[in-house]
Amino acid sequence: MVDEAQSKSRLGRGLAALIGEDAAVDLGDRQASEERGIRTVPIEFLRPNPFQPRQVFRPEDLEDLTNSIREKGILQPIVVRPAAGEANAFEIVAGERRWRASQAAQLHEVPVIVRELTDHESLEIAIIENVQRADLNAIEEAAGYQRLADQFGYTQDQLSKLIGKSRSHVANLLRLLGLPEKVRALISEGKLSSGHARALVGRDDAENLAKTIVDKGLSVREAEALTRKSEAKPKSSGGKASAAKSGEKDADTLALEKNISDALGLAVEVVHKGESGGEVRVDYKTLEQLDEICRRLAHGGGPVR
Repeated sequence: MVDEAQSKSRLGRGLAALIGEDAAVDLGDRQASEERGIRTVPIEFLRPNPFQPRQVFRPEDLEDLTNSIREKGILQPIVVRPAAGEANAFEIVAGERRWRASQAAQLHEVPVIVRELTDHESLEIAIIENVQRADLNAIEEAAGYQRLADQFGYTQDQLSKLIGKSRSHVANLLRLLGLPEKVRALISEGKLSSGHARALVGRDDAENLAKTIVDKGLSVREAEALTRKSEAKPKSSGGKASAAKSGEKDADTLALEKNISDALGLAVEVVHKGESGGEVRVDYKTLEQLDEICRRLAHGGGPVR
């Protein structure tokens, strides 16, 4: 039995760890195929993966793959595991697009490699393989990570090591799941990028801002500027006009801004609101800088790099 450390190492390498480094083995070489455990089975023996993180299968992508399979056949076997309680039935672990395209190409048989895998391993491999191929949209990727966290107790640090990406990448994607459903749909449809979406996280007006971004075809930088502009709009209270525009900042405020900016290494703005208090705004350019700000606020430290 493979211990946990060995399993994590194998899974972290993706499909190549399951069928060998040269995934695109010559399936016409029967001896090589048999040595790698590859066999051919009727296409109707295969079942979709209930743990499949990919929810969007674009017709144009499947059409291209279908044409390729008609011309060249399947170049890489589909990874499957035996379906519980069914004879001559296999659940797809990696390769559902190939299976769908093979059906469209009217193939009767497909090459598979059968592995005994737990639900845990099946979900891990499905996510890793799609992430490595950049096949998932940001919402699908985030939902996959959330499922690993919910079902198997993965921390963000463990997820980052598993998929070979930074912890901030994982954290930033998971934040997207907090966006309104309509905004998440725009991301899934490819109308909003993850960069656009990050600028909308935590905004009460996220849906309206998202619509403006899509309608105007704004870049990520333009979307960030739009959200900052929206935040800066004065708010009325109790039917009274908002506070008058402040004039030039006094020397003490400017000195305070400089001291904080020097300590963090980032642009800082201090806004006094009289007796009601005020705000300290820190501008960051990357989500890594945001994570570092949070870490330094919790533990102390030098400038953010």
